[in-house]
Amino acid sequence: MTNKNNRFEIEDIQYNFSYNKKRAEMKIDFNRVAFIFFILILISIIFSIHLLHLGSRQSKVLEKNKNDLLISELYRADIVDRNNNFLVKTVRSIDIGINPSEIIDEKKLLINLKYIFPEKNYDEVKKRIDKNKFFNFEKKISEENYEQLMKLGDKSIKPRESITRLYPQKNLFSHILGQINDDNIGISGLEKSYDDDLKNRLEPLKLTVDTDIQYLIRKELEKYNEIFNAKGSAAILMNINSGDILAFTSLPDFDLNKRQQITDKNYINRVSKGVYEFGSVFKTFTIAAAIDEKLIEPETEFKDLPKTLICAGFPIREYDQKISPNLTTEEILIKSGNIGSVKIGQKIGIDNFKSFLNKIGILQKIDFDIDEVGKPLEFNWGKCPLATASFGHGITTTLIQLAKAYSIITNGGYYIEPTLIQKNNKNKKKRILDDETSKKVLKILRKITEEGTAKQANVSGYEIGGKTGTANKILNGKYVNKKVNTFVSVFPTSKPQFVMAVMFDETAINKDYVYHYRDGSGFKLKGTPRNTAGWTTVEATGQIMDKIGPILATKYLEVN
Repeated sequence: MTNKNNRFEIEDIQYNFSYNKKRAEMKIDFNRVAFIFFILILISIIFSIHLLHLGSRQSKVLEKNKNDLLISELYRADIVDRNNNFLVKTVRSIDIGINPSEIIDEKKLLINLKYIFPEKNYDEVKKRIDKNKFFNFEKKISEENYEQLMKLGDKSIKPRESITRLYPQKNLFSHILGQINDDNIGISGLEKSYDDDLKNRLEPLKLTVDTDIQYLIRKELEKYNEIFNAKGSAAILMNINSGDILAFTSLPDFDLNKRQQITDKNYINRVSKGVYEFGSVFKTFTIAAAIDEKLIEPETEFKDLPKTLICAGFPIREYDQKISPNLTTEEILIKSGNIGSVKIGQKIGIDNFKSFLNKIGILQKIDFDIDEVGKPLEFNWGKCPLATASFGHGITTTLIQLAKAYSIITNGGYYIEPTLIQKNNKNKKKRILDDETSKKVLKILRKITEEGTAKQANVSGYEIGGKTGTANKILNGKYVNKKVNTFVSVFPTSKPQFVMAVMFDETAINKDYVYHYRDGSGFKLKGTPRNTAGWTTVEATGQIMDKIGPILATKYLEVN
């Protein structure tokens, strides 16, 4: 068998992959990318220009929005205290009214309303529907109730947006702030006197008052109203150099959030509206006037003073029959002598004394930030009226004017106006009394708390000086045994910064109250010895100073 050689041949085939670049195609692809990139750049530029345009319009838009807000009837600026604590805040609310002429199914409507507002008197609602006149159904409804009402789809239900003023401090500033009505119109207090301003200002109205100090003073007044069974009380604390009022309290007061119409006259604003005889606190004016006229000095002696004077057939007597007949000027004020004050008043004369009282702002109605301001009663001057006015009898003014007058007398003789509104620009002060008058009067006022009728207000560390006043009230043209007790204090007497006037209306003796003497003896006395300022208002003032003194010393005392 013949073998055949089989030969296998493997052919090595080489495949060469080749890519021929075509310039035309490359050019097309590059142009597409460049076009897309150009579009993106163009969009970015347009967007940036738009943003810049919007930015340039921002201030105009904001200004327009603010102006639109101010024009709106639903705007009213907030009110804050000197530390930016909110005293009044505005919030939007919804009121619901019903137009009976558009009711389709009265029975169904009443059932639905009763389901949403079960507390209402629907007999009364039915009567109002029967009158076929639009009426307010519910004010300040919640969002939940609003949604339920709108889901009813009843055209007779008329929602109306309104504003609500919230008073976070409730009673605390009621006589200052006042209230607005349903039409956003101020009807009392600052809400009334600053009505236009509150509707047009962009920033909150900032007051001079301090909420913490106001609270502490009110708390003490409330306590001593009860202790001395007083009809009411009031206090004002003021910076004697600027007129800034830190506290302005009158009791009884009321919760502003309840929006009640107050008709009881006992709720009168006793700081600026009530007009009273304040008694012996006027003796400071008599002595200050005589010193300022260079008629007397604190050391000037008055000898053989009688216990009684007769004027127009009426007796003028010393309150304390044990008072010495020989007194210096300062002793007359320290011991609160009536006859000595009359003698000094006679030295001054009618024209000069009247001029002095006008100068310190006692006799005329005060120009103040709120409208609730009382006008002192017309005083018919004459020989006997001069005598009685010299010791504070028969002549009237307001508590705020009393504080103002004491400020002028003790601040170096500079004229000031009390204010509740914080002002950045302070007017240049004008001196109307001699600086020496202030220095001399201050020394006497300090001695009154150290050794006179106001020792219970001699709180250690604060150099308090002041004068007491006890006056009988006039009812139906006659003096009755109901008293107004007042104490006006100035402190610190070495460098006066504050005046505080405190008054109680119709106090009574408390036989169980315990007095803790401030002379360091530790002596205690149970029961009120007399229904006078020295045992009522002075005691309350001392307790107030215990509470507010540390705050005033750390926050407001000026250091030059």
